[in-house]
Amino acid sequence: MPDRRTRRDTRDRILVAAATMLGEDPTARLSVRAVAARAGVSTGSLRHFFPTQLALIDAVVAGVYDVDIPGDPILDTALAPAERLVECLRQLLAQVGTGDRAREYWRGLHETYMTSDLTDDDVAAYRSLERLGLYRIERWLTVLAGEGVIPANDVERRARFLATVLNGLFAERALPTDALRLRFETDTLRLAADAVTTGSTGAERSEH
Repeated sequence: MPDRRTRRDTRDRILVAAATMLGEDPTARLSVRAVAARAGVSTGSLRHFFPTQLALIDAVVAGVYDVDIPGDPILDTALAPAERLVECLRQLLAQVGTGDRAREYWRGLHETYMTSDLTDDDVAAYRSLERLGLYRIERWLTVLAGEGVIPANDVERRARFLATVLNGLFAERALPTDALRLRFETDTLRLAADAVTTGSTGAERSEH
């Protein structure tokens, strides 16, 4: 019977394999068979640790959320809160790239989640990937909330606002672009960061 260390090593190998697959392709479905093959374990072994695809993806999401990012701009207090947040959001945009790379990203999303019939696992997988993006933004906003920059009880709503802004910019990057549009992209990020850190995002008005 495998000892505790062996079981932990196997579980870690599975998580590393799944995280690597997501890093290579953000639209990856992370099927049990594909992840098991990448990790070099049997599908039965994978299901021992992660009975469902959703359990696997949630574990990957939680692992990424718990890992400290070296040089995370949100920790650079020499910059104003809004500027730190802009730099963080640029990191997410950089993952998509521009031009052909951005189009490939959207093509993968379209083929995976829009043109085919979705199973319950597909829906769960997409929602987990969506949570991964939100967790990253919420993590940054939680740091700012700890500094008193934003209300701690409004982190989730403001994170969803920023995620919506990013989705629009992701889509624009897949379209024919030029230097002027990229300059406006920076302006958009600054406006969004200012709205989150110093302005109203709507809650104050709705309460009156």
